Amino acid sequence: MLDTILTTPPGSVIPAPALLGGKWIADGPSSDRIGPFARAVVSRARVAEPDDARTAAEHARAFARTIARLAPATRAAVLDRAAGLAVEHRDAIARLIALELGKPVKDGRGEMDRVADTFAVCAAEARQIGGELLPVAGWPRGVGNTALTYRAPAGVALAITPFNAPANLLAHKLGASFAAGNSTIVKAPPQAPAVSAAIVALLLEAGAPVEAVQLLHGGGEVGAALCAAPEVAVISFTGSAETGEAVARAAGAKRLVLELGGNAATIVCDDADLAAAAKVCARTGYTNSGQSCISVQRVYVHRSGYDEFVRLLTDEVAALTVGDPLDPATDVGSMVDEQAAARVLRWATEAAGGGARITVGGSRDGATLSPTVVAGPSPDAAVVTREVFGALVSVLPFDDFDAVLETCNASRFGLQAGLFTRDLSRIVTAWRELEVGGLVVNGSSNFRLDHVPFGGVKDSGFGRESPRFMVDDYTVVKTLILRGMSIWGEQ
Repeated sequence: MLDTILTTPPGSVIPAPALLGGKWIADGPSSDRIGPFARAVVSRARVAEPDDARTAAEHARAFARTIARLAPATRAAVLDRAAGLAVEHRDAIARLIALELGKPVKDGRGEMDRVADTFAVCAAEARQIGGELLPVAGWPRGVGNTALTYRAPAGVALAITPFNAPANLLAHKLGASFAAGNSTIVKAPPQAPAVSAAIVALLLEAGAPVEAVQLLHGGGEVGAALCAAPEVAVISFTGSAETGEAVARAAGAKRLVLELGGNAATIVCDDADLAAAAKVCARTGYTNSGQSCISVQRVYVHRSGYDEFVRLLTDEVAALTVGDPLDPATDVGSMVDEQAAARVLRWATEAAGGGARITVGGSRDGATLSPTVVAGPSPDAAVVTREVFGALVSVLPFDDFDAVLETCNASRFGLQAGLFTRDLSRIVTAWRELEVGGLVVNGSSNFRLDHVPFGGVKDSGFGRESPRFMVDDYTVVKTLILRGMSIWGEQ
């Protein structure tokens, strides 16, 4: 199936079949994905029928034991091969990402490099799964007994993935779940069905048993039905805070890992290299047209360097190449659809009406929003308080370091922040005081290593995404007590 998806001739509609009960299914109801830059149908997904969620859950429960019986070394070998295949098919899948989402192909290649890393790290974590010998004989009632634990597969995992990084975030969820020994149901984002199908097919091509994964396409009703399925033991969801709340309601008493939204802040102090900070913010504020939960959104600059930073950032953003995402020279392609681009432009216009300056950008062509800088918006403007998730960065001045930390913390979100300074005291203070899951020093908020814990607080969710921590979420501790048998002594 991987070759079928990746060798579709240019200009033809790419198939995105479902995988249900061990069989790829292309026949049945379908939905077309219109590429936001091409403005034409680029892929066609086989969407779930009313009973498919129930069927998938039942199959997954039956399949779970087959996957759990695979030795960790066997799972690790499959994941290592998947990492190699991600490198081999890097360009072809990057092209799919560009077609379905408008993400520049060079960014898609970078995403596929991360997919390879993620699968390799998942392989390493599979080899580390173990347990403990418990010191039960340290208490009188434990004398004469032995107790051990091991981390057992949870059984059935549900992975609900977003459109903005469809390949790598699926690799995180599916790779860690398979490393843990689970059978996984994938609910793909409607905006990236072919990319999702390609990553699932890639894992199967690497040697994973077909019982390891099922793939369904469709809207929120499919996800809700899967969340409510009693066979599902753990759910990993990445998306908006509002949808995350709906997932939690539908799931009920299940284990949840929710990586939700953000309106990430980056602080530029008076001792920072303004030119370097502006270059980093320009590069990381508009990657994937700003459609990342940690994309640079709010930049707070010390007043002594504020005007200079605005000028430097404006120049850097103006130099970005906007255009066809299939062109390797393109820095900024289109957003996911015209509605998203129109919303971000509307927020920019509202901010300007409230006294802010649009120093560059502020226009759109269909789903392509020209990279926009909004200087000096009101603190209660939508571009400051809400998640922009688009090609827009706001810049605001600050006078006092402690006060700007409080300003950052006033957000309902708390995913990740950036800080430019050489002052170790400020670094430690910000690490302690900022209400976020991660702080990047001398970098913007938009930096992530796939083997490092990633996640937020407040409305940005809970749990941590990285293979090591996700394997913990995807497994349960099982205890064995040996009565009357002790390695510790009998008295």
